[in-house]
Amino acid sequence: MAEPAGAGPRVAADGPGASRGRTETAEGEPGAAETRVPGARPAHRAYARRWVFLLVVSLLSCSNAMLWLSFAPVADTIAEHFFLSTEQINWLSLVYLVVSIPFGVVAIWMLDSVGLRGATILGAWLNFAGSVLRTLPCVAVGTLHPFAFFMGGQSLCALAQTLVIFSPAKLAALWFPEHQRATANMIATMSNPLGILVANVLSPALVKKGEDIPIMLLRNKAYILLAVCFGGGTGIFSSLMALLEQIFCASGYSSEFSGLCGALFIVFGILGALILGIYVDRTKCFTEATKISFCLTSLACVAFALVSQLQGQTFALAAICSLLGLFGFSVAPVAMELAVECSFPVGEGAAAGLVFVLGQVEGVIIMVALMALTVRHREPSFSTCKHGEDPLDWTGSLLLLAGLCTLFSCVLVLFFHTPYRRLGAESGVSPSTQDMCPGAEDHASNPEITP
Repeated sequence: MAEPAGAGPRVAADGPGASRGRTETAEGEPGAAETRVPGARPAHRAYARRWVFLLVVSLLSCSNAMLWLSFAPVADTIAEHFFLSTEQINWLSLVYLVVSIPFGVVAIWMLDSVGLRGATILGAWLNFAGSVLRTLPCVAVGTLHPFAFFMGGQSLCALAQTLVIFSPAKLAALWFPEHQRATANMIATMSNPLGILVANVLSPALVKKGEDIPIMLLRNKAYILLAVCFGGGTGIFSSLMALLEQIFCASGYSSEFSGLCGALFIVFGILGALILGIYVDRTKCFTEATKISFCLTSLACVAFALVSQLQGQTFALAAICSLLGLFGFSVAPVAMELAVECSFPVGEGAAAGLVFVLGQVEGVIIMVALMALTVRHREPSFSTCKHGEDPLDWTGSLLLLAGLCTLFSCVLVLFFHTPYRRLGAESGVSPSTQDMCPGAEDHASNPEITP
């Protein structure tokens, strides 16, 4: 009997009553389970986590392409700063092409023998090791022979490229049903030129002079920390807004009430942003305002996770949603300004844009995780959901949501410290090494400044 291409190992049929089974692919991954009935076409079962794997492969491909051309758009600046020739800078890009010739065959063999999972893990580690090696000449000032570190890092990333760039078609064949293979292949494949686009746009925006090169290689710990925590917060709120009706209907609340709570998010978020924006403009307490808002948001998120599972708590839930908007949404513009302050002289668009993009990525991951943790109630319930299926239990998902929000807040409060670089440059004063409210100091030193 004809078998569909790329479906992996088959479930042997014992007879007309062969049952639907779960199979393992050659890679040892959950594959497509199928029913083998004589005379019938095999039916494949697709798993929801295929989208997570697709996201991982796409991000790996995108980051690998960014590493390939990150030096090329600012070749003159890097050559001058590290006393290299332009030919050496060109070899940092050319090594990708040279390595792909002999090791491309090895990558094909690995994908077929070791498997997609193993090849992806190895590619991720090579990509990580290469990116770390590239940053050493910037981290260790005065490093001898910086070109050796750059070339070594680029070579490791080039090895990773051969494993990553060949995987989209195999990923689509093994993990996706027939009507989604072309789409999955397109997403994974197009992530590579997307990385090239990002490298060509960001490298010139980040590097204006030699001192900016460490920023391009992600040495700015304060910015990375803020981007991850605030991006995670953005992902949490995006997921919560998208799933709000499903969470509430499982506890017996109407869709009208869900819409009201969503509106309260926005209204109080706008009100909070207005108040907080005026306050920060006067005091310049970007860091303090961000940390306090994150902590209050965490408390409101924990309260939401607990109260939303109870019945008849409309007033309490409406108040909690209002507080979530007031503390959570309102901090967004302040955090964006803080991202600019800690990454100056990087352009404002690049500094804020990277935070936004990272927030979208974390939002996808968080939302997929929340949906994966839900289980269905089998006993009669008070659900008002109208999709005709057993109602979902969101307890685990909401606890994860509250835990992530608390984690991001704690990390930000304990470890985030930054000088206000842009304010210091504009005032002609060297910024301190600790975050502070420069506006308060200005008022103290110049009493003629009016509030």
